[in-house]
Amino acid sequence: MRQVEVAVIGTGWCGGMRAESLAKSALVDKLHICEINPERMAEVKELTNPASATADYQDIIRNPAIEIVYISTTPEPTHYPIARDCLKAGKHVLLEKPIAMELSEADDLINIAEANGVKFTIGYSQRFNPKIAWAKKAISEGKLGKIVNVMVSRHLSRTLGERIAGRVKLSPAAMESTHDLDFVYWLLGAKPTKVYSQGAYGFMEELNGSYDCMWNTVNMDNGSLVIVGGGWNLPPSYPNYCATWIEITGTEGSLVLDDTSRDNWLNLADGGTQFPMSTMPGEHVDHMYAGQMGPETLHFLESVLLDREPLVSAEHARMVMESYLAADISAEIGEPVSLPLSNSSLAKLADMKAAQ
Repeated sequence: MRQVEVAVIGTGWCGGMRAESLAKSALVDKLHICEINPERMAEVKELTNPASATADYQDIIRNPAIEIVYISTTPEPTHYPIARDCLKAGKHVLLEKPIAMELSEADDLINIAEANGVKFTIGYSQRFNPKIAWAKKAISEGKLGKIVNVMVSRHLSRTLGERIAGRVKLSPAAMESTHDLDFVYWLLGAKPTKVYSQGAYGFMEELNGSYDCMWNTVNMDNGSLVIVGGGWNLPPSYPNYCATWIEITGTEGSLVLDDTSRDNWLNLADGGTQFPMSTMPGEHVDHMYAGQMGPETLHFLESVLLDREPLVSAEHARMVMESYLAADISAEIGEPVSLPLSNSSLAKLADMKAAQ
């Protein structure tokens, strides 16, 4: 199999992990990085020994040798313009969630990728969680019969929540439950038809005006009921970053997935209880990667080299985006919102954004 030149734009937390994974891959001929923080650039250069490092993403676009680009920039409004420019330049793109801030932007990216014949996917990562992958296999094989309902409860520590909520005004549904909406729709092989959501204010309201948690009830076109809850206000003393509990019930059985990361329990005299390897994307552990983001990073690389479709389609990501926008509208008006979004729902959404 041939090697390829790749680039990572934005090498913070997630981008840094992707850059390290790519630097270790025999499929990568040359790695290029783009980072606007000089201190972070120096750290990632030390870790990955890239062929080039720049603070201007246009340098990546102008380099014709670079075929694949991973975009891991923050704040999230930077996603659309950078992805647009990369796709227009004919480069294959993996973009961290969310796909865009506006549905029109998502549509534009999808259309550009299709017109240029390049692969475009969104980094949700959770489909590469072995527990989620096994659930997909069990459902596909009919072990649980017809799926009646799926419940997901995901909560982050306040420490991580402050970091996320402090950089962008997006709801827990948009920033956290988006992962779960993605993999649940994938598990069911179905589309959402109606969303009802409620949120509760607490610690995060003063920080950026967002809910501390949101619970979203989604009706699917195959008759299944989906309930996804997400929040980011667990106490600072909570000993891990993320805790998730999943229940799947069918006519022939049920499946419970404990993804609370309590199976690795570290207790220190001066640090108390900690649960290592409890971040959503996972982390590097010396010679290997523990978690989802490493395999996802290499999967997209292989998808391009083998000319096969990546696991997450951009169209699916748009559907997920429309779902969490519906959740935001529903929480605001206190009523269910039908999908696809109607003109009146889109108008309400525009009013909400204007008022922020």
